[in-house]
Amino acid sequence: MNATLWRALLITTVLLIYPSATVAQNNEEREIRAVAVRQGELWSRHDAKSYAALFTDDCDVVNVLGWWWKGRAELESKLKAGFAYVFEESKLTISDVQVRFLDKDMAIAHARWTMTGARTPQGMPEPREGLQTLVFTKRAGQWLIAAFHNTNAVPERPFPTGPR
Repeated sequence: MNATLWRALLITTVLLIYPSATVAQNNEEREIRAVAVRQGELWSRHDAKSYAALFTDDCDVVNVLGWWWKGRAELESKLKAGFAYVFEESKLTISDVQVRFLDKDMAIAHARWTMTGARTPQGMPEPREGLQTLVFTKRAGQWLIAAFHNTNAVPERPFPTGPR
């Protein structure tokens, strides 16, 4: 096979494979974004069981206060308690979900959020807006959250300067 024919065959093969791989990855990204956004919808309905079902059985969740919950069952239990009063009227909105794949069945996402209606006790920061880091894994064809870290956010500004 001459070099020109070999190059043409290689280019044709790449062009046939690449678009389908790109389409598949775009579909996966859409699915991950949908799960991230869905957590806001389920939170706002105060549905601890359905919210927790977005996570793996063995998930790790660090909430906005740094409380570390291990496993779907503990997450659901803690959310039920939170929805009973503190978050009873809260509304969570997820936006600006950015996804990066770590491999074909694992991705990391960052999502911005805003919240209204939380009744936080005195001395606790009121959750108004923040950033989530979510590690997704694909299990049985479904994207689930395996690890989650949440933090309050304030607009970024330059670090102060001053005397040493």
